Order: sequence, then structure tokens, then C-alpha cells
Amino acid sequence: MIKLERTSVMNLDTAIRGARNPLNSWSRSDSFYDAEGAFVLGPNDLDLAHRLAVSGSDHRKYLRMVFVSVDITAPLYWWKEYDTYKVGTVANSTSTMHKIHATPFSRSDFSCERMSDGALACLDNVIAYLESARLRYNETKDKAHWHDMIQLLPASYNQMRTCTMNYENLINIYYARRNHKLQEWHVFCDWVESLPYAQQLILVKKDAAAEK
Repeated sequence: MIKLERTSVMNLDTAIRGARNPLNSWSRSDSFYDAEGAFVLGPNDLDLAHRLAVSGSDHRKYLRMVFVSVDITAPLYWWKEYDTYKVGTVANSTSTMHKIHATPFSRSDFSCERMSDGALACLDNVIAYLESARLRYNETKDKAHWHDMIQLLPASYNQMRTCTMNYENLINIYYARRNHKLQEWHVFCDWVESLPYAQQLILVKKDAAAEK
């Protein structure tokens, strides 16, 4: 399970202005703000932005200035893979250390939609023990029960993080993970495809098979 919520894309206006700096071509810029205040790339700017994007990372530096913020709720086993992407990304998470004892444990706290019946039965036993440890900790404040929760917590436990990244990060993540065996990465890549101008600015690498 993975949820991506409260997406915000920022600074596209500044990024395209910077993309025109090398040739002093600001007079050709034709982007504008619509009636709702959203920034819209005009045909000239979109053509330039796309040509630079497909020309490689050296030419598309402006994409590092297009920022994305999103709240992601995903299991710990997915976050372990996401944490590969450290350069240019920032994440602020909810805290298991401080808040794991605050609310009751239930199946909805875990990504278990593809588990077999046997695995679900096993998970239910773990959840029952975690909940008993949580109640004992809240009653006694004995850290032994807190350690039971922290060290027994399954990798399927869902955590929410507020993440920031940029379009260049997303190019790298998208092409590295779009064929991954984890379904969560497919949902993430579908979200990438839904971002403003993703087709022209993010989905810019040719498939090896198409190049032959």
C-alpha cells in the first residue's frame, strides 16, 4: 500500500526563466499565469524546456529548480528502498520512537493486501502482541514494553513522511523503479506521470529497445 497526497509543484516560473539565461532569450518567453493563478508554460517555453530535458542532465539543470512536495504514506520496506535517493531529497517523518504507543494497533496500520491467509494469521498474532505491549507500556511506562514494540514492529508497518524533491530527482527515480517488482513503485511512477508537464519534462529517456 502507498498513498501520495497533498502534492505541490513549485518554482516552475523561476526555473524556465533560468533556462533562458545562457542565450539571453528572455524576450521569447511566452508563459503566463491563468485566471486561477497557476503557471502555464507557453509553446515557446515548453519547446525549450522539452529540448533541454531530453538533451541530458548537463543541459536540464533548470529541472533541479522545479520543486515537488508530497505526503507519502508507505510501508517501512518501501521506505528502505526510497532512502537510496538522498541527494536533492528531504523527508520529515512521523515518529515511531515518540508516538508508537499513542494509538491502538490494527491491520489498517500495515501494508498486508497481498499477504496469504497464513501470513495474515501470523500478522494478526504480531498485532495482538504489539497492542498488549502498548497497553502495558502506557500503564507502567516500563521501557521493556516499549522496546518490544520497536523491535518487533514488522516492515509492513505504514509510515507517513512529508517529502520534497525536484524534477531531476524524479527522472532518476522513475526510470530506475518503473519496472520494479514492488507494486508500490508502480503507484509512485503513476503519480510521477500525473505531475504538470511530466510527459515533456520527466519522461524524457528513450527505451533501450526503441533505440535499436
